[in-house]
Amino acid sequence: MQKYSVLMTVYKKDNPEYFSLSLESMLHQTYLPDEIIIVKDGPVTNGLQAVIDSHSNQGVNIVQVQLKKNRGLGLALNEGFNYINNELIARMDSDDFSMPDRCELQIKEFEKNPKLDVIGCPADEFVGDVDNIVGCRNVPNTNEEIYRFAKKRDPFNHPTVMYRKSKVEAVGKYSDYRKNQDTDLWIKMLKSNAVCMNLREHVFRFRFDEKTYQKRKSWINTKVLIQIRYKAWKSGFNSFIEFIEVAIAQMGVYFLPVRFQKFLYKKILRKNDITYKY
Repeated sequence: MQKYSVLMTVYKKDNPEYFSLSLESMLHQTYLPDEIIIVKDGPVTNGLQAVIDSHSNQGVNIVQVQLKKNRGLGLALNEGFNYINNELIARMDSDDFSMPDRCELQIKEFEKNPKLDVIGCPADEFVGDVDNIVGCRNVPNTNEEIYRFAKKRDPFNHPTVMYRKSKVEAVGKYSDYRKNQDTDLWIKMLKSNAVCMNLREHVFRFRFDEKTYQKRKSWINTKVLIQIRYKAWKSGFNSFIEFIEVAIAQMGVYFLPVRFQKFLYKKILRKNDITYKY
């Protein structure tokens, strides 16, 4: 099977325990990566550095990339691309968890379809213990479904994806947004006729807590997402009505209290693509 790289970022506010669990999940894949690129987005704590050091002699080459200051997720990931030696890249966040067969299943799909550019999967949401599943972020599976879905919502769970380095570089990699860099990337890739799919298997777990709702109430998050969707409409990616629907929904998320945001998120924004147990 083809070799692949893992691309992660970490910064000083990340939790060392969560980071360790995330990194270990990539070091225990049934088909191991050739290398793990960890971009330190500015100076990190001793605890985070200790996690990297303690996992550096486990049979996988861990490459540390140090940025002098925090530049944000998108630009940190772009810097990581400069150190990657393989065509296939598995994304991973510093507080989530990949099931052991995640990458093997994704690699097999690239082997089946040499034209494939990006593949993700559903994300089971957990609170506390990784086995305490409280919900699931489902995503469309086929290329056609992904293109339709992307008109108004993200068709991939960002930390679950594996993509081609050459395809991401061809569209300019991540844009310089402080939030929602992945939304912009998906739109650029789809506009360039990327071939996409999502696994049906549930092989990824996303850490979820009440702070997740608070993060969505950020004005920066709201403004940037509306800007990205406006740019997508102006480029002809989606209709004006679709842009307005997204803009109204995002403004609602920002202005409404958290309890209404929960209702909006569960019953309207993700009524067709998420299952909750709480």
